[in-house]
Amino acid sequence: MTQEKKAFIEFMMGADVLRFGSFVTKSGRNTPYFVNTGNYKTGLQSSKLGEFYAAAIHDAIGGEFDAMFGPAYKGIPLATAAAGALARNYGIDKPFFFNRKEVKDHGEGGAIVGYKPVDGDRVIIIEDVITAGTAIRETMPILTGCADVQVKDMFISVNRCEVGATPGKTAVMEVGEAFGIRVHALVTVQDIYEYLEQQGSYGEVLPAMARYMEQYCIFE
Repeated sequence: MTQEKKAFIEFMMGADVLRFGSFVTKSGRNTPYFVNTGNYKTGLQSSKLGEFYAAAIHDAIGGEFDAMFGPAYKGIPLATAAAGALARNYGIDKPFFFNRKEVKDHGEGGAIVGYKPVDGDRVIIIEDVITAGTAIRETMPILTGCADVQVKDMFISVNRCEVGATPGKTAVMEVGEAFGIRVHALVTVQDIYEYLEQQGSYGEVLPAMARYMEQYCIFE
């Protein structure tokens, strides 16, 4: 458990983004914890969140990319915050863009807002979590429909390490095999479990987390 991971987990909990209880994921699984980045709602939270993502991007790939994409809706503020922090903290000023859920039929029209990708662009995706990998399968056609872009890296808040559509493989493994994308997570479910264990005050949550991880998670 690094200080950076501990700080990010506490940041999510403080913003009521990382919650514990009884929830249902997009894939229909009953889960004892949930990550809802839609709960970030202040300027300070947005600024700090961008710094966490920017640090991860800087450490993993530096400025070796051309643009950042935030899938609608939750990826939009994530990409915006990350782009600002990258420029502010590291001098890496990159354009960002996002999609509309509904294609605009007036004005400039189209489904893309912000930067317009061109052939050969190296695009990174900024997202919240990967559970079953459904969102990335919806995102890739949007990106490849814009231009002949390369998507090699994706940055997320939490890797839930859950099995995807293929037995024995996590959704992250499937994304890597299907699209050649490396997924960089700020923290994993293992990090969250370890953090709770160290706190010593989550006696009811830990057994539920352990059962869930045993049933649905695969660790490399």
